[in-house]
Amino acid sequence: QCHVNGQYTGTPTACFSCHQADYQRAANPNHVAGNFSQECNSCHTTTAWQPATFDHNRTRFPLQGAHVTTACAQCHINNRYAGTPTDCFSCHQADFQRPTNPNHVTLNFSHDCTVCHTMTAWLPATFDHDSQYFRIYSGKHRGKWQSCATCHVNAANYGIFECLFCHEHSQARMDDKHRNRSGYQYNSQSCYRCHPRV
Repeated sequence: QCHVNGQYTGTPTACFSCHQADYQRAANPNHVAGNFSQECNSCHTTTAWQPATFDHNRTRFPLQGAHVTTACAQCHINNRYAGTPTDCFSCHQADFQRPTNPNHVTLNFSHDCTVCHTMTAWLPATFDHDSQYFRIYSGKHRGKWQSCATCHVNAANYGIFECLFCHEHSQARMDDKHRNRSGYQYNSQSCYRCHPRV
């Protein structure tokens, strides 16, 4: 098989020279479509094809956290290995659209899941409210709230928030204090427009 016509001198030593047909025949995963290395020993041993190993850390998407135990076919649909997206949203679009509290879509959350979540689990999630929106972990509002619902009274839309539940300023008093302020309105969104970082 290797020494055709009894020829021993100059016999190629590269795996692919003898195993090109095996490489082309491999369907799960499809080595040709996946543009796999033609160095067979990068995944296989010289003893047998199976079990094969693959160092995913050498790719554009090293496997971490929950991704380590994910079946190959879950990301590589129809044995497509080349050009597989590496961004969170490509695989987790349904996970992004499912939550209602908070509603990721209506709140226009980042499609980069790692902004709030780890690669190990969805919960607990963290959200850097202070640097992205309103300081609730520092400044005057630190420790003044119990949960998201303290300010975000509409769980279907976290873009709606209330300052007036805690800041019980009478409308007459606020109207008087803001008499000469252009665009003043007695509502939470207007409070935030002028007082965004207290």
